[in-house]
Amino acid sequence: MQALRFYGSSNVRVTGISIINSPQCHLKFDSCQGVMVHNLTISSPENSPNTDGIHLQNSKDVSIHHTDLACGDDCISIQTGCSDVNIHNVNCGPGHGISIGGLGRYNTKACVSNITVRDVNMFKTMTGVRIKTWQGGSGLVQGIRFSNIHMSEVQTPIMIDQFYCDKTSCTNQSSAVAVSGVQYENIRGTFTFKPAHFACSDSSPCSEITLTGIQLRPLTVPQYHICSSPFCWQAFGELYTPTIPPISCLQLGKPAGNRVLSDHDQC
Repeated sequence: MQALRFYGSSNVRVTGISIINSPQCHLKFDSCQGVMVHNLTISSPENSPNTDGIHLQNSKDVSIHHTDLACGDDCISIQTGCSDVNIHNVNCGPGHGISIGGLGRYNTKACVSNITVRDVNMFKTMTGVRIKTWQGGSGLVQGIRFSNIHMSEVQTPIMIDQFYCDKTSCTNQSSAVAVSGVQYENIRGTFTFKPAHFACSDSSPCSEITLTGIQLRPLTVPQYHICSSPFCWQAFGELYTPTIPPISCLQLGKPAGNRVLSDHDQC
């Protein structure tokens, strides 16, 4: 159940409204083109289930800016079929951060490209900027840029998870939605659990991850658990500047045998 949904619409503008305590997703765009959202306020309790702020799927040419999002799930959720999405000057929190995915559920094909998230403030969110895919999917996430993002008391500010599972356990499957070309620039602030988590697939490693100007420091407050180090698995890319803390687990260069893009991955 959504408070407000647009389907198959073109040149949509949503501005100057507030959506409060939606039963689930607050604002949804499905199969739309030419969407502009600005000066919007969304608010629901942080413990409310499935209350995404703005949900996008199969939508192109989307601009979201100067908006305040507080909810119990993703502030903005970007699903399959989305391209040319520009998000900037957004406040997010509480919530689960800004997420691409989950993609590829039930062995489906997912394609997402040309997404920019910049000049964003995250406050007490579960993750900051996240890409999440289910095992068994196919397709490609490419051309992603996260830039100038301030994290404040965020559990895990940077995350790619190709083993996403929203229940106790999920079946292990070898295929995955490929992730290639993800830029992280000037991401700074505090975390409460882990600064970065790159969990990528053996069969389809993450490639062309670039890190520039990353400065994430643990929040030393007694009620938080001992913070963990960055985690990487099958994640490849470049460190353009030293990071704080050092993300030395990122493997430099490209995966062996250039396993990144196959016919399985093409969109």
